[in-house]
Amino acid sequence: MSTVIAVAGKGGVGKTTMATLVIGHLVEAGLKPILAVDADSNSNLDVALGVTLQATVGSVREEMSERTSKGTLPAGMPKQDLLEMQIEQALVETPDFDLISMGRPEGPGCYCAINNMLRVFLERLNKSYEYVVVDNEAGMEHLSRRTTRGVDIMFIVSDPSQRGLVTAMRIRDLATEMDIAIGHYYLVVSRVRGPLAGPLADTVEGLDIELAGVIPDDPELSRLDEEGRPLLDLGEGSAARVAVNRIMEGVLQGVKG
Repeated sequence: MSTVIAVAGKGGVGKTTMATLVIGHLVEAGLKPILAVDADSNSNLDVALGVTLQATVGSVREEMSERTSKGTLPAGMPKQDLLEMQIEQALVETPDFDLISMGRPEGPGCYCAINNMLRVFLERLNKSYEYVVVDNEAGMEHLSRRTTRGVDIMFIVSDPSQRGLVTAMRIRDLATEMDIAIGHYYLVVSRVRGPLAGPLADTVEGLDIELAGVIPDDPELSRLDEEGRPLLDLGEGSAARVAVNRIMEGVLQGVKG
């Protein structure tokens, strides 16, 4: 049974950084095989991980819809088989992890039949991995469409601001309203300078969500971004990397224990 870890949060709070370092921790701990899922249409998990995408689930879905409407599907090949073949080609495989990108949301057409086929395949794909890490969008489009059915751990990332924390709780409430099966919610406060203190610490303590930890503002992250290097290149002493490793050790011990 796969353990599914989702990372959610509004844009600009360090969500993709968190997802990348979660994957890095799992790789270092030997907890493989790992599937990374980029479920944010505005994200760049592939860049953060240092791999190159050839296609996305969204582009495959659009192509399948267009070929269906034009009647140009290969004769004698079931749609499900064709869809699965194209998705497998979109899967990026590396020695440490595999990556699949969901791509942009659906267009104006009807995708019900295609989404049902996608759901079946993606659920079967997930079962092939020990861990599935989903870099999710704030609106949780793909989770709401049940392309990922169950989440064992959801990290909701906030920046160190009152507005950020309010948004984090709204994301938690949205997931609850969608009736998505989520085992554990955790708050992560990112880009923190110094310890959490004052009104911000009071707000975090009063929230109805467990604080998994904080990620310090790390200049090494900015340096890698400027150089166009993957975030997995962070040194072992990187403050962000050390913080996420500590968060993951605590959370996995709690969930597995």
